Amino acid sequence: MDMDFTPADLAFRDEVRAFLAAELPRHLREAGVGTPSPFAEVDIALEWQRILNSRGWAAYNWPVDAGGTGWTPVQRYIFEKECALADAPPVPIHGLKLIGPIIAHFGTAAQRERFLPPIIEGTELWCQGYSEPGAGSDLASLTTRAVRDGDRYIINGSKIWTSMAQVADWMFCLVRTDPTVKPQAGITFLLVPMKQPGITIRPIIGMAGDYELNQVFLDDAVCDVDCRLGEEGQGWAIAKFLLENERGGSCTAPRLMADLDRLAADAAALPCGAGTLAQDSEFGRKLARLQLEAEALETTELRILAELAAGKPPGPQTSLVKLVSATLRQHIDELVIVAHGHDAMQLPAERPLYGNACPEPVGSKSAQMAMVSYLNNRAYTIFGGSNEVQKNIIARTVLGL
Repeated sequence: MDMDFTPADLAFRDEVRAFLAAELPRHLREAGVGTPSPFAEVDIALEWQRILNSRGWAAYNWPVDAGGTGWTPVQRYIFEKECALADAPPVPIHGLKLIGPIIAHFGTAAQRERFLPPIIEGTELWCQGYSEPGAGSDLASLTTRAVRDGDRYIINGSKIWTSMAQVADWMFCLVRTDPTVKPQAGITFLLVPMKQPGITIRPIIGMAGDYELNQVFLDDAVCDVDCRLGEEGQGWAIAKFLLENERGGSCTAPRLMADLDRLAADAAALPCGAGTLAQDSEFGRKLARLQLEAEALETTELRILAELAAGKPPGPQTSLVKLVSATLRQHIDELVIVAHGHDAMQLPAERPLYGNACPEPVGSKSAQMAMVSYLNNRAYTIFGGSNEVQKNIIARTVLGL
């Protein structure tokens, strides 16, 4: 398995670096540093998306015939790594990174024509309707029901932890269309318009004070049959395809490594005893261990990329990446808290944490972000399939238990 970058890959990396140096403005870099969750404020996310789209790079993980770049898995990885190192803010992930590639793969010609251009242009935003109050990690037990009535579905139920539903125009949603078959076989994948009387959104404020989560109530909400992705009962297979691509088709290690580099730089300036925190042997041991774990994670991700480049589908190893990266994310946050001490205890109520309205930090910007990031990132071991779910997948599909 060859995991070395080719001369063409290195040339592409230089092209991306030059683009970021020229086109990623300072205020967006500051927004990237000041975003404590996977979701940037909408204005920042869309501004960065427009810059990418002007270069033809917004849909960088889509095929060419769907309006994407057609980049190889390695090129996508290089792009995400360079964006992480440059502190670029997140793009609207539900449309560009999740549902867009799925519509490109499973959608009809009419669905591709209707939904893909607005996603690329940023004129329509999406949210994900998977989890329910009684069906989170056990997604197959979902109870939101869709009943066909002529050329439309009538939907009743609720979804929870629905990130960015408050700004979304559409929700890709798992619903139960047949309660008489085994749970997985009765699930259908619908594209549901959010701006209709049958949908109510209740905000859920996170521990850090951020508003990105919601509960969505569907009371006789309506969805056209033309907005069904795939056939009835195919929803479980489509959802699995999406989750495998979400876990295995992106890079997590580079952003973790960039955060560790920032922590190392902060430690070199933080006083400790007669010297700096970087000179403290215990702190240095903990930092080095996390750096090694991040490098090992990157090696695993590169192996997955090599397999994707060879035409192999993402498999159970994506659960391993999700498990390791989520846990490592939280360990890094914990060490940041330790590094900044009392300054890390600040929890500003104002949002956003960048721009002219941002409150003055106590100590440093890194200290200001420490507790906010720590609290937001407790969710990493839950969303996209909890750690327990990933362990079960690994035990069943890798270890054969």
